[in-house]
Amino acid sequence: MKIAVIGAGKWGQALYHAYSQKNDVVIHSRTPRKIEHFVALDTALDREYLIMAIPAQFARKWMEEHFEDRGQKILVAAKGIETSTGAFLNDIYSQFVPEERLAYISGPTFAAEVQKSLPAALMVSSANIPLAEIFTDHLPDYIKGYVDDDVIGAEVSGAYKNVIAIASGVCDGLELGNNARAALISRGLVEMARFGRFFGARTETFLSLGGAGDLFLTASSTLSRNYRVGLGLSEGKSMHAILEALGEVAEGVPTASALHRIAEEKEIYLPIAQEVYEMIEEGKDPLKSVKDLLS
Repeated sequence: MKIAVIGAGKWGQALYHAYSQKNDVVIHSRTPRKIEHFVALDTALDREYLIMAIPAQFARKWMEEHFEDRGQKILVAAKGIETSTGAFLNDIYSQFVPEERLAYISGPTFAAEVQKSLPAALMVSSANIPLAEIFTDHLPDYIKGYVDDDVIGAEVSGAYKNVIAIASGVCDGLELGNNARAALISRGLVEMARFGRFFGARTETFLSLGGAGDLFLTASSTLSRNYRVGLGLSEGKSMHAILEALGEVAEGVPTASALHRIAEEKEIYLPIAQEVYEMIEEGKDPLKSVKDLLS
């Protein structure tokens, strides 16, 4: 396959490394990088297959300003919900490319471990199953790929788990114990599935690699940026200080605001996401959030 990865953050570079094992892959980002096979945008857009590793909050603007439809098949690698509109990534990308040329990646995969060629499994979801199979068939030998057609389920899982990971980081930072973290993640899965079903996702999707698998990973490791945001909140740090120290995008932060907006508009009960939103946006004391959840 002739592939271009758009976006050279840690996840973009990890996917570039993975797909380069069996394919002809180039990479592009807004900021030039010293990466082998780094190319100009026009060269990247000429590839038949694109992997879009652009953070969710910048996806629409990038597509409006830089994308040219040349018939490319696209694998969307970001996870999140657009804060300003509450739109899912499939809502955004389908405005520029027909759904049959779009696929979405999900699953428990830390960029650092993919970059080291450690064993992993992931899900590619698309309304066009043969397209999803193309993307999974060309994965390296150390990654097992699965396919699915529940795009909205994959989208909700990928976005929501980051918010639960922030809550889990708070839980561990406050040293509330393993029991508390297990309860939080379990109820987080229930909350995530409730939200997804409202938008037509299938319940079983939330028990898959893209749902429970990604949630368990992201909510229990310091390799997770969102988990580290929660640790910072538990220490009483400001969001500015936390994000400055992180030096990377933590999609759970804007996604918490998006979930709050959607929950109010649609009247969906999202207690964990609401507490995360209040800690981030209103400076609520983490211990007070825990007490409110327990009540």
